Amino acid sequence: MSDTLTIIRPDDWHLHLRDGAMLTAVLPETARHFARAIVMPNLVPPVVTGAQAAAYKERIMAALPEGMTFEPLMTLYLTEDTDPDDVAAAHASGMVKAVKLYPAGATTNSASGVTNFDKVRPVLEKMAEIGLPLCVHGEVTAPEIDIFDREAVFIDTVLDPLRRATPDLRVVMEHITTKQGVEYARSGDETLGATITTHHLILNRNHLLVGGIKPHYYCLPVAKREEHRLALRAAATSGEARFFLGTDSAPHTDPNKEQACGCAGCFTATNTMSLLAQVFEEEGALAQLEAFTSKNGPAFYRLPENTDTLTLTKSAPNYPKKIITGEGEVTVFDPGYPLTWGVVPA
Repeated sequence: MSDTLTIIRPDDWHLHLRDGAMLTAVLPETARHFARAIVMPNLVPPVVTGAQAAAYKERIMAALPEGMTFEPLMTLYLTEDTDPDDVAAAHASGMVKAVKLYPAGATTNSASGVTNFDKVRPVLEKMAEIGLPLCVHGEVTAPEIDIFDREAVFIDTVLDPLRRATPDLRVVMEHITTKQGVEYARSGDETLGATITTHHLILNRNHLLVGGIKPHYYCLPVAKREEHRLALRAAATSGEARFFLGTDSAPHTDPNKEQACGCAGCFTATNTMSLLAQVFEEEGALAQLEAFTSKNGPAFYRLPENTDTLTLTKSAPNYPKKIITGEGEVTVFDPGYPLTWGVVPA
């Protein structure tokens, strides 16, 4: 086996960049390896209009260090008041590449999300008409539903009925975490895709809970049983076009993670490519890494593949344990074992 691997430069199809001082600190961690990213709109307040998305993109580009190349692919936050015409105009401008559906209360900064799906039907129909994808945080939020079952229940009670009602709507099941998610993604046609995070390929719920709670392994959707992790690894390394990388890299400062009610999110932007190379090698599927990180996502979003490349080498990388930001320190995801693949600097 070769000690080097050169692939088309990857993209991240689910990324949190935040804003202000945090944006300035974490953006280089993504731009160092990734050419583009679907940027999540769950700021405070959320990015709900085309004008707000344009302003946010300007702030992102202003924070990009000189000499780095990176294209933020903007999204709109779907609310029950979203204007279908504004969505269509933002898409027609070429700036907005997707609309994000958060069930209200499902995750960080999701309070403005959707409760009554009938109220967003006109937006979904317009999106189906113009070919604009809907990115779905796939969890129900009803308190009586066990947190480990929320994804499977969402598929049955929300996602499948939604897709049947609007069959031409292009949907991305974001950060799937269960074998049910894998199976449902496989049941769809070319209008259905699914992203898988780096950390869900590595963590099961034992990593989070055994031997004491590990706050830096806490994320939403929460890590599940080992059988689900193995299903995700099989899907990611399969080469199937419906599965592609969305890191869901989500920076929170250490004090916000390490408290009685800590924030959900794993920050993986810094070391994702090394982590993935090791996972794919363990699965005997290094030849499929390029499809997962660099080919399948552009194909689903109807965008060209990147023209530059990224090279990995079989050598222990030296990543920082923490990123220093103007808001405080952010811990870089630690898989709990030494990494064996590094990224050759461009």
